[in-house]
Amino acid sequence: MYAAALEVVRRLQKAGFETYWVGGCVRDRLLGLDPGDYDVATAALPAEAAPLFDASREVGRSFNVLQVRCSDVWIEVATFRSEGDYRDGRHPEHIAPADARTDALRRDFTINALFLDPLTDRILDFVGGQEDLRRRLLRCVGDPEARLREDALRLMRAVRFACRFALDLEPETRRALENNAERLRLVAAERIGEEFLQMLTGPQPERAMTLLLETGLLERFAPELVRLQGCEQSPRHHPEGDVWVHTLRMLSLMAESVPPDGDRALALGVLLHDAGKPDSRRLRGESVTFYGHERRGQEIASALMQRLAIPSRTQETVSMLVGQHLRFLDVEQMRKSTLRRFVLQEGFDRLLALHRLDALSSRGDLSSWEFCRRELQAIAEEGIPVRPLLSGHELQALGYLPGPRLGEILRALVDAQLEGIVRDGPGAQAWVRAQYPPERDR
Repeated sequence: MYAAALEVVRRLQKAGFETYWVGGCVRDRLLGLDPGDYDVATAALPAEAAPLFDASREVGRSFNVLQVRCSDVWIEVATFRSEGDYRDGRHPEHIAPADARTDALRRDFTINALFLDPLTDRILDFVGGQEDLRRRLLRCVGDPEARLREDALRLMRAVRFACRFALDLEPETRRALENNAERLRLVAAERIGEEFLQMLTGPQPERAMTLLLETGLLERFAPELVRLQGCEQSPRHHPEGDVWVHTLRMLSLMAESVPPDGDRALALGVLLHDAGKPDSRRLRGESVTFYGHERRGQEIASALMQRLAIPSRTQETVSMLVGQHLRFLDVEQMRKSTLRRFVLQEGFDRLLALHRLDALSSRGDLSSWEFCRRELQAIAEEGIPVRPLLSGHELQALGYLPGPRLGEILRALVDAQLEGIVRDGPGAQAWVRAQYPPERDR
């Protein structure tokens, strides 16, 4: 991609058009990071740029943006532009071709408004973005109030960029976030959800949650989570503090152990596993209880994820994580078949990861985590089959009639396998005949 993006600039400049790399790729290179992609800004109009390449396709006709194919790689090319008013709080009413300086002045944050000529390594900085990077500041281009009123999605992007690149919010930019938090209502739920998920799976999810809370943004799209703050827990079980503090500790530990841009379902499970505690909190003498908070948490998680248009498969996984996170309290008392069904279920690796974070963020007791890991190791060493050793057709051939009893026998057979009572086909037949005599023998 680097070579293709370099060639795009070379061809456009050779044709006489002022052309640069722009935005995130320039920022990332200055930070010593490998850019995920490359955007090109040019004085050429789409009709002038397209003939210079093997193929092209329009991706934003109204914004003079197209993708060009170079060396079998697609690179986005946009014409320098100025923009009109953002009357809907998301999109400009009109755009017009402009020069590089004007194009820089209409962008969101100074660190995203830098141009680089990759053929000469010359940087064009009209807004002080390089100095802000050196000072580790996130600052809006121009008037922060105006920038954030133009496009309300920038409210979420500001928090995400600050956390992704470990930047402080410049004071005026932070005040503008607080002043315009209510404008988040202008943003489509799925766009908010995508920004939020990127924060949760980024390098500083606990800081992202803190900034969202402090700026008033969290209350606008996830008021259920605001209630975690101040929801006191038993000091004996949670010496770290209230539910909010506990959740932030888990997010911080998760970021240390899971790669950035990692497991979205796990991140949501961590965030929402105790979401039901404020509604379930009861005082019994000097004790605090949260009976049923996992079921209430599932309801809250479902409502929030639907509101943010989270994919249904992710919703199912998160609901499982929230609903089952307390089962680790009972693992050492479970029947072996129950335990093995528990640890062999789909998605248990995430559930086990969540439990580890939960334990480390409270008393640090990893005994249940270690117990389950030992059981998984034992299962692997024993090679226990987790599906019935006999099929329904095989049972019918042995004299068992179709119906509910057949399903009962198959479930019991799996339990016997998990208990280590049955290990092969002949043993399974003998066990079934002994425990469930065929109808014709009764």
